[in-house]
Amino acid sequence: MKPLQNRIDFCVIISVDGANPNGDPLVPGYPRILYDGHGEISDVCIKRKIRNRLQDMGEEIFVQQDDRIDDGYRSLKARAMGFNEFKDEYSKKNSDPKAIKDITCKKWIDVRTFGQVFPFKGLGSVSTGIRGCMSLSPAISLNIPDIKEYQIIKSTNLDETSDGRKDNATLFYQHRIVESAYVTYGSIHCQLAETNGFTEEDAEKIHHALITLFDNDVSSTRPVGSMNVQRVYWWKHNCKFGQYAPIKVFKTLDIKSEKEYPFFSVTENPLPNLIPDIYIL
Repeated sequence: MKPLQNRIDFCVIISVDGANPNGDPLVPGYPRILYDGHGEISDVCIKRKIRNRLQDMGEEIFVQQDDRIDDGYRSLKARAMGFNEFKDEYSKKNSDPKAIKDITCKKWIDVRTFGQVFPFKGLGSVSTGIRGCMSLSPAISLNIPDIKEYQIIKSTNLDETSDGRKDNATLFYQHRIVESAYVTYGSIHCQLAETNGFTEEDAEKIHHALITLFDNDVSSTRPVGSMNVQRVYWWKHNCKFGQYAPIKVFKTLDIKSEKEYPFFSVTENPLPNLIPDIYIL
């Protein structure tokens, strides 16, 4: 399998209707909203979904979600130390950062794609950082989304009082975005792909993961059908450094908010000799 030889740029357009696409940790239960009122799905959230999709494809993932652990390791340190090649090199008094990079990138697709820091204490090595070959922006909504509040009552008894009575019903709130489209952009860079051992086959797996981003991702705040990948634009350049700067490629798409499903419209102005592969739902 040869390393990636052609820079790749991509754009993903996501429709959201009746879902909380990415909760705000500072305001539990509320969607992420920027200061200007537009909605946001963080790049960390998108990378989590990509990792999950790659894991569904049978790939080895270093940063696994707690409820999707497939190797029995309950922490990143345990997973790393369970890999003997890593443990042997990292435990040396003068460990070789390049050797650590090579063995971890070879084993875990998310390490060679997104990068990783190995900061574990109690070993001979200092922290080792690896730069990923893929850069990804947060997904930002095209409009200032309408956020609906839903009241939910817990009617099931959790416990009984000392005299046997049921505890009181509890009122919960959910907040969901309606009729909005989000857009994210990214690139995969050949220079870092080459040093990380990221291959053409890896790129195709990322492409498939973006198209199927919300498969096997439903929850109470993301009901089935409430979040969908509407389009994926995938530009593959004819050289390592790319025929055009990424921003020039992205600006070939004039994406506007619309009131009707799928809540956006696109005017395409393709560049000479750079035609994207386009997935349309």
